[in-house]
Amino acid sequence: MAYLFQLASSPQEYQSYFQLRHDIFVAEQGLFPIHDVDGIDQHAYPIVAMLPENQQVVGVVRIYETEPKLWYGGRLGTHCEYRKGWQIGKGLIYKAVTTANAWGCTQFLATVQLQNVRFFQRLHWNSLQEITICDRPHHLMEADLRYYPPCVELRPTEPLWLPTWEAC
Repeated sequence: MAYLFQLASSPQEYQSYFQLRHDIFVAEQGLFPIHDVDGIDQHAYPIVAMLPENQQVVGVVRIYETEPKLWYGGRLGTHCEYRKGWQIGKGLIYKAVTTANAWGCTQFLATVQLQNVRFFQRLHWNSLQEITICDRPHHLMEADLRYYPPCVELRPTEPLWLPTWEAC
């Protein structure tokens, strides 16, 4: 199956992005009690994986710059019905890192749940340190940018839509 990987650009895509994050990180994994929206969402760029035929959002990730040229990826998730084969996760990671690389990234990091570390290592990521987030083991990992050439994505000047705390 083919998927579209792109920056969220419409109110519907943003709503679907935040709803899928809620479904994964709040309802399914229980990492957050009410919502997973945080201050980072004010300046993060949401990326979605969509089904071409109906524009359903089936995967999500966000990227954000914490200081010049230092980027992070986070809240990577795939709809539970589309997790076979890791194709969506791999595509979202590639889109996230190549997009940040196009926008001047010289280092790309992510905190990765322990069960996903091996998957990231196969995609040319290195573990820098073991950490605990939300009482769960994670690794701080770094992408090898040599495997993620800059794409041609233009950087939006500001997000199109952000949820209110009550919306999540």
